[in-house]
Amino acid sequence: MSKERIKHLIDRCLPEAGLLETGLKGVQLFKVNEAIPCVPAIYEPTVVAIVSGVKEAVLDGHRYAYDSSRYMLCPMTMPVEAGTPQASREHPLLGVMIALDPRVMRDLALEMETAAGATRKPDQAASQGLALARWDTGFSQALLRLLELLDSPMDMTVLGPGRLRELSYAVLKGEAGAVAKRAFGVGNEIARTIDYLSNHLSEPVTIDDMASQVGMSRAVFHRRFKQATTMSPIQFVKSMRLNRAAMKISGGMNVSEAAMGVGYTSSSQFSREFKRMYGQSPRQWSQSNQPTAGVA
Repeated sequence: MSKERIKHLIDRCLPEAGLLETGLKGVQLFKVNEAIPCVPAIYEPTVVAIVSGVKEAVLDGHRYAYDSSRYMLCPMTMPVEAGTPQASREHPLLGVMIALDPRVMRDLALEMETAAGATRKPDQAASQGLALARWDTGFSQALLRLLELLDSPMDMTVLGPGRLRELSYAVLKGEAGAVAKRAFGVGNEIARTIDYLSNHLSEPVTIDDMASQVGMSRAVFHRRFKQATTMSPIQFVKSMRLNRAAMKISGGMNVSEAAMGVGYTSSSQFSREFKRMYGQSPRQWSQSNQPTAGVA
């Protein structure tokens, strides 16, 4: 029943295809009625819930397809490919994206660990860049209560932060809770490193630099990073830079500016690595990937 009411609320707000910024901080509604292939994107810490259709994300070659039975959690900034290859006018994609506030998630994770009497760090095996979780009762009710605020600007202002906190708590308690706690709770060194990286992509960053940020040896950091993201640190940095550059080029920026904006000083190296990643030169990419209405 909650899921049907959520679908009705989103459908009412979005009678036509598009992306709607709501009055709730970090909450976006979307409707897509055309197939969009998976293209480079950068996911920030986010929860994506689908009420109709199927959405896809690809991380390091692993495909995550999710629909109204499972929501997607991205606990850290991640370079992915995302799209809606099955959407159509007859079977549109309908859903909601909620940006996770790292401070709120961190406070809740620590409170939960304290309340549970946690004496050790969460299991490192729980780490991963993306996770899918079943819609449980807590998540469904928290999402419905959040979206019910959309009709009243006053309710959104007064009650919105509390309802967003309630949803965050539901995520931490849910099937992907171990992944979320690993990113935001005790032992969240890799998430902090990724946050640092995402803000310094245009600068030279070495593995030693990253390891020193969190007080680890190079070997330990490399192992922990790959456990958390499925990628090596160097592979991750390259994917972040190329994804961001691809997004800039698709948005109309010229190739040279896009390359320099993500830290490449050699245009030939950029073109070579770009073609290896996407199968097209940056200029071919610019011509074949114009901005498309939809949601990544």
